[in-house]
Amino acid sequence: MTARKPESPAAAELGIAEQVALYQREFPTVDPQVETIVSTLSRLARRMNVAYGRQLAVLGITSAEWEVLKALVFAGSPYRLGPGELAKRLGLTPAAMTHRIDRMVGDGLVTRDRDESNRVRVIIELTETGRDKWLELMRMAAVFEADLLQDIVGEERSALSATLGRMLRRIEQSQPDALGRTEDLA
Repeated sequence: MTARKPESPAAAELGIAEQVALYQREFPTVDPQVETIVSTLSRLARRMNVAYGRQLAVLGITSAEWEVLKALVFAGSPYRLGPGELAKRLGLTPAAMTHRIDRMVGDGLVTRDRDESNRVRVIIELTETGRDKWLELMRMAAVFEADLLQDIVGEERSALSATLGRMLRRIEQSQPDALGRTEDLA
């Protein structure tokens, strides 16, 4: 008796066309073109998240920590924010933000100090190690993204960018709270 090779997760997953055909079987009025686009975008987003997660793991940081690093970089030099402002930007509770910052201070990615001009206020600041991790991940992501988009050039890129931008604006207008916490889904 020969051992059967386990199937890869991708092999076990239905192809997009098969998935859409099953949708049509169970819900005949579904628009196959719309379902093909939405299913493809969903699968692409999941796979991109896995790829980014692997890059983060190589650097020894989590996606939650990446979000904090990114928020501090976006704040601009000297890359400092109060924990309340960080929590607000990331859609987190203050307690969740405190827990995240505790880990990051321990890992040397950020510092937490009292504001010299207002001793009650705490300041979270990006360290050189944190900035180096952010830059390294940006380099890794740039290589991955260039490879991902290598077959889409010129006007196709412009058209894709414009189309995805319109889709994003539509969902942001119809679901303005989609970025933050989703208490209504619990």
